[in-house]
This record gives sequence, structure tokens and C-alpha cells, in this order.
Amino acid sequence: MTHRRPRPDRSPITVTGTVVGRRSLAALAGTGIVALGAAACSNDDPLKSDSGSGSGSGGSDGGGSGEIIVGSQQYYSNEIIAELFAQALEGSGATVKRQYQIGQREVYVPELQKGTLDVIPEYLGNLLQYLDESAAKGTADDLAKGLEKALDDGLRALPYAEATDQDSYTVTKDFASQNSLKDIGDLAGISDLKIAANPEFEERPYGPKGAKSDYGVDITVVPVSDSGGPLTLKSLMDGKVQVADLYTSDPAIVKNDLVPLEDPKVMVLPENVVPIVSDKVDDDGAAAIKKVTDALSTDELIALNTRSVDEKADSATIAKAWLKDKGIAK
Repeated sequence: MTHRRPRPDRSPITVTGTVVGRRSLAALAGTGIVALGAAACSNDDPLKSDSGSGSGSGGSDGGGSGEIIVGSQQYYSNEIIAELFAQALEGSGATVKRQYQIGQREVYVPELQKGTLDVIPEYLGNLLQYLDESAAKGTADDLAKGLEKALDDGLRALPYAEATDQDSYTVTKDFASQNSLKDIGDLAGISDLKIAANPEFEERPYGPKGAKSDYGVDITVVPVSDSGGPLTLKSLMDGKVQVADLYTSDPAIVKNDLVPLEDPKVMVLPENVVPIVSDKVDDDGAAAIKKVTDALSTDELIALNTRSVDEKADSATIAKAWLKDKGIAK
């Protein structure tokens, strides 16, 4: 899924408790699987107050009260969006500090609530269900209204983008053909069914419990902590699992001719990209971020992700070119 220079090959990544070298990930490219996070790097402790900012234009190293701290999930696509927000804010005159590759909601939502973070790209349905387990299904507009009620004082959701990045139950084309699969419910009755996904998937509303209650599907999570990245993909391609939780803006889906199963019961709520900001983001900053979300479609997000995957470009380079192309920055 940083806009600083990528880490050298000798730097390790931890995946489900296992240290995996950069060369191990790079070797996956030989099987047609691209290391989706290769362009990103993470701070050893992203939430430490003395962490350096990224190399995007106008970044600041201090921890002054006037800074806007922009964070990202530990996912390369989310970091790209965060960098779009960061550069747009800097263009509006704000001083920005970057805290990327923080982790999942269990880590960064408390930091938002404490005021350690000021901006983070989120996804409507996932965040609402995290904050309100009883949230009802609905349209993106419905979810946005629910999110405003669920967020703590001092936080607000800015207008969401057309771009979505849905969690999905994705299978290989061969497995879909062999089992006549079109939607998630078609998995019902297949024995010993496994899905590769982040460990948190076990407790998500669209995880095993949701699959059982909504579709009558029995499925076991095989935990892979790379947010739908190369190891999740490899588990699927190697046949260690029959299903993978891949995000629908992932270029690997098209490149590997994979099949995201349809979700007619909307078990996975709309996952439109939505900026969550603190009160430190003023009207000018909010307007700058809105220019990004107004221009960010799903196709645009896939194209941004493809640059990261194919070119190994860092998020600052990708964001700078996109903002210039859209007329948002010079």
C-alpha cells in the first residue's frame, strides 16, 4: 500500500508474525504476482511524535500545534489517497506532517479520537460498522449521514468520493467455472472453504459470521496480514485457499483474471473513500480535500494503484502527477 523513498531490500516486513524480506516479496513477481506494497515503506513507530514527515512538497518535521497530521492505513492504496490529501492541503497553505502505514482501525481510530491524527482516508461502510455495530444497510448517502452521528466530537466526515474500494470474496476463474460461481451465496455447500484475509476479517460483519447468516456459507479465515497484498494473492493462486479478500481497486484482479463474487444482499456495505478530519482542518483545507474527492473515481483509483504496482513509484510521485493532471495543483 509512503511517499518517502522505498526501504532497501534488506528491510523486513512482518506478516502474521513472520518476518519476510523484500527479496522474498520481489520473487513473487516471477509467478505473475506483483508485490503491491513494494512502493511503500512504514515508520518503525508511525505515531511517535518525533517521526519525520514525508518528502512531499512542503512537509514539516516538527510537532507544532499548527501542523495538520495526515495518516494512512497500512495499505499502499490508502497511502496514495492520504498523500493526495496531504499535497492538496499544502497547496491550500497548511503545514502538513505525514504519519503513514499506521495499521488498521483498531490502531488509528483511537489516535483520531485522541487528536493525534487530523486527517485519514476512510471507507464509508467499514468505518460506520466499526463505530456502530448496529448500523443498518443503506446507500452511500445513508451511510454518510450515519457516520456523522457516529463520529466523536471534534471529528467530521467530508464529502465522499465516487471511488470505492470494496472488500470482496474473490476466486480464481477456474474455481468459479468448476463450481458455477457467480455470487457469494453460490459458495454454500462447498466443504473446507477457506479465505485468505487480514486477521481482523474474522470479526468484520462481512466475515465468516456474515457469510453464514446472509448466504449460508461456512468459511474459515486463513490470516494473512498484508491487506489483500501479494501474500494474500499468492495464497489464492497457489490453492492454499479457495477465496481471498481482495480490494476491488486492486490491479491484480484484472491482471490475474480473477473473479470477485457478486454480493446481491449487500453484505459488504458501500466502501466509498471518505476523508475523516479533525477541527484543525479549516474551510480552506476542507475545500482543498474536496477537490481531490470530487475528481477521484474508481477508475482513477485503479489507475493510481496500477502506477504503484507497475512502476514501483512512491506515493508522493504518484500524487503530484495526478494532482497536476487534474488541475488541482501546479
